[in-house]
Amino acid sequence: MSSFPVAQNTSSLDELKQSVHQRVNEYRASQNLPPLKLDPRISQEAKQHSEAMASGEVPFSHAGSKQRFDTIGEMIPYQKIAENVGYNMGYSDPAEKVVQGWINSEGHRRNIEGNFDLTGIGIAKNAKGEYYFTQIFVRTR
Repeated sequence: MSSFPVAQNTSSLDELKQSVHQRVNEYRASQNLPPLKLDPRISQEAKQHSEAMASGEVPFSHAGSKQRFDTIGEMIPYQKIAENVGYNMGYSDPAEKVVQGWINSEGHRRNIEGNFDLTGIGIAKNAKGEYYFTQIFVRTR
């Protein structure tokens, strides 16, 4: 295990990532859809975007999505790609809150229910305690 100072924080963010992945797949199962496989390459792109939003480098938005999608396309040839972003703070279960928010939003739910087979999830938390989430959905060729 690495000894860099954010190890605990990284660990808790990784647990949140697993929770988002599990909750999205549970929802997909409730809709008779196959589970999404979590891909570390896609998650890395999603994490970079969440970190940029959390730090204020980019606004809370889909800014730069074309570049993220192009980078992913260089690693994973795809037919279709989509992205959900979200943020919250002050909740005991930020993963549950963001997934519920996505399910309650028509456009975000359409991505969760979409014909995708891979996903990547990236989460960042800033000093104010705000959690930023990015989930990218990919349909491979």
